[in-house]
Amino acid sequence: MKPLPQSVLFCCDHNAVRSPMAEGLMKRFFGTGTYVQSAGVKNDFEIDGFTVAVCEELGVELSRHRSRSFDEMEKMGEVLSSFDVVVALSPMSRDLAEELTRGFHTDLEYWPIMDPTAIGEGREAKLVAYREARDQIIAQIKAHWGDPRESR
Repeated sequence: MKPLPQSVLFCCDHNAVRSPMAEGLMKRFFGTGTYVQSAGVKNDFEIDGFTVAVCEELGVELSRHRSRSFDEMEKMGEVLSSFDVVVALSPMSRDLAEELTRGFHTDLEYWPIMDPTAIGEGREAKLVAYREARDQIIAQIKAHWGDPRESR
């Protein structure tokens, strides 16, 4: 198990499903001990309603999340090289993060988390797929940094 980093950026394609889940879960599990943000290659979608629902089941509130891209992050003064760890949750975000962190002392990890958006017909089937993605993220967080330290 690795020591908890001072800062982590989770990224995916649109910053609407996987990376907001990871950001919210990490904050819930480890509190303010680590600076945690998320971004997407693009920010062409708002937070996904199923994402909000399955995280709410665990006490993680995401309804106020605002999607942002790597470009918007940079414009706001946050650069990828300032994060100790960048965790890419999709192939597209991994490729862009590799390009943007080349030459910096930032650790880049790739966690291949399933994209639940095209899985399942109907609300219940969709929720099952989103829970599976959420649970994959939880398993990765625990495998890397241990059990949650904040009370649930």
